[in-house]
Amino acid sequence: MEKLKIGVSACLLGQNVRYNGGHQLNHFIRDILGQYMEFVPVCPEVECGLPIPRETLRLVGSEEAPRLVTSRSGVDHTEQMQSWAATRVKQLEQEGLCGFIFKKDSPSSGLYRVKVYSEQGMPRNVGTGMFARAFTEHFPLLPVEEDGRLNDGRLRENFIESVFVCKHFRDLTAAPPSRGALVDFHTRHKLLFLARSQEHYRRMGRFIANLPASIDEAYSQYGTLMADTLRVRTTAKKHCNVLLHVLGYFKKMLSADEKQEALELIEAYRTADVPLIVPITLLNHFVRKYDQPYLRDQYYLRPHPLDLRLRSHC
Repeated sequence: MEKLKIGVSACLLGQNVRYNGGHQLNHFIRDILGQYMEFVPVCPEVECGLPIPRETLRLVGSEEAPRLVTSRSGVDHTEQMQSWAATRVKQLEQEGLCGFIFKKDSPSSGLYRVKVYSEQGMPRNVGTGMFARAFTEHFPLLPVEEDGRLNDGRLRENFIESVFVCKHFRDLTAAPPSRGALVDFHTRHKLLFLARSQEHYRRMGRFIANLPASIDEAYSQYGTLMADTLRVRTTAKKHCNVLLHVLGYFKKMLSADEKQEALELIEAYRTADVPLIVPITLLNHFVRKYDQPYLRDQYYLRPHPLDLRLRSHC
């Protein structure tokens, strides 16, 4: 399997680039995801020219346009960081990234609830790190997440699933474009999209049924719709809806006992007594046993490598 590329804050890979000369090695990212992903490490503070060790930085001012200054001496590094970030995101266009994992709470790399200090020194958890903001504005369609949020099983599965879908779409766009290829891509991902949002699922279906005349425009608009859909989180209720939908394909094939077992496992998942992988495993067994061709091609039933164990924790 070809490794897909994602950007990662360098300290999360064990690089000693923190303000104190240390790191924040995340073993799940480096050791588990590293089996399937090639990392592009980025440390905004070091790459923009700041030394190791260095004085800590903070965001100061408004939530929309904070300044990046040193915590004690008040030296302003805003223009230095912004100039570097504008160049770096353009360089990253060449990497073919399928996502990015940022360091939480960082004034340069934090995605959510980064402290922004008032002129009087009062912090509010309302900001986004300066490089993280530049990256998400430049790559609005890419999946992004913070290391801390990856500790949540559902958020972790949502993000990594989105990264693999992004890789599928990159592979699609790397091949000669065709309406048939785009329709086939959508067909294989339909249940995965349904698990995110029925509204988005229907919107994407209407788009596929009425593709623009320009194939390039069709690919572009579809990519935007797909990214919007993947930003919606799954829930147990949504998964149960899809699981029951899958079960419906076997209504004329299953014995009464098989159907009852499947319904019991779906209900056990709904009540959080078993993880998602349990009913999924049974449904995959039915797909093989009864050779259901449509479901055999559905990425929802196998969206990422099994040994990542993502659906064992959601």
